[in-house]
Amino acid sequence: MEENCKIGRWEILKRQLKNLSPHDFQQAFENSSNGLLIDCRRPDEFNTGYIPNAINLDYLGEEFYNQMEVLDPSTHYFVYCRSSRRSIRTCTLMQNSGFENVFNLDGGLNGWVNIFGADTLIQNTPL
Repeated sequence: MEENCKIGRWEILKRQLKNLSPHDFQQAFENSSNGLLIDCRRPDEFNTGYIPNAINLDYLGEEFYNQMEVLDPSTHYFVYCRSSRRSIRTCTLMQNSGFENVFNLDGGLNGWVNIFGADTLIQNTPL
């Protein structure tokens, strides 16, 4: 195989997931009767702006695996981060742990903001 024909590891992982464009991600979440929206960025990133109804499960945090352990595998999970790197990892871990209905926001929050605008995000302001 020629060097320029190799597929990167991120693309290999991504191809194993259910990746949705921002429009499809939003529509699927809104149409899901048991969907949970997960922002897997760090809390400080989450607090700068997140998609409405999202909960924060920090992929890089100490409690991440414990938080995943209590999730119901029959729920539909809609996962995003800033660019899709951490959400790809999170979705891969979830699928490998038996979660069947896991959806990745293709392009991450950056892609969301490009389509819907930053004004669609909830902004937490420090006290």
